[in-house]
Amino acid sequence: MSGERRLGAVLQRTAERLRAAGIDEARREARALLSAFLPDAGAALYDRDRLLEGKQIAAINSAAARRARHEPLARILGRREFWSLEFGLNPETLVPRPDSETLVEAALQHCSAPQRPCRVLDLGTGSGCLLLALLSERPAAWGLGVDRVAGALRQAVANACALHMAERCAFLCGDWTTALAGRFDLIVSNPPYIESGALEDLEPEVALYDPRLALDGGPDGLAAYRLLVPQAAGVLASDGWLILEIGLGQERQVCALLSASGLEKQVQHPSLDGRIRAISASQG
Repeated sequence: MSGERRLGAVLQRTAERLRAAGIDEARREARALLSAFLPDAGAALYDRDRLLEGKQIAAINSAAARRARHEPLARILGRREFWSLEFGLNPETLVPRPDSETLVEAALQHCSAPQRPCRVLDLGTGSGCLLLALLSERPAAWGLGVDRVAGALRQAVANACALHMAERCAFLCGDWTTALAGRFDLIVSNPPYIESGALEDLEPEVALYDPRLALDGGPDGLAAYRLLVPQAAGVLASDGWLILEIGLGQERQVCALLSASGLEKQVQHPSLDGRIRAISASQG
């Protein structure tokens, strides 16, 4: 029986369970699950003969069962790295994804002086990952994150505190720019952009576990942009930039909406795979 409690055996069983459920990189994810329940995970994973306690094995088995149902690893662990920062998650926030770093890179290009004061607005802030990533790179910047979901805002506040940036930002429960005054030098947003009819075709990690409100972009995926773009243009500084993440193939339609709101100067930003994932726009 002690053999079944050895770390190597538990790791092997966990990886086999995930592989049978169709999880890619099953062994890597099994190691991540075990690490979450071992206090000295870095060294412990190399000690394959280490005997695990019953409560540790039970916790690992429970987490493995969740992952086998395609619950994302980040949701099981309650955290995700983004822009080399760790963000806590809750059920009302999206899991930050690498493609969104394209938006952060684009925003930093338009705010190239680290010591220049800059007012940043993040619309639909969720976990706060976009806003806090930008503030981490621009120490003279101050930011406001807006979201209409109170639970998401609670997580964003917790993340700002954990990252020691709470004094440099604020969070507001609201609908896009409603009730906002003043002007912002940078406005960023990752709005919902998936067509309603395509939601059920998404991978289960997204379709079953990401908040529907943050995914559903209406019949053509552009409903949020039609509301967001003219409102954002109204609070954008004269020399400011609006940077939007977009879905694949939406650049033409989103550029047209930006132009209709007077934001004629536009730059398209590809992700590492060469596909356009963000658009920045200014009055020129």
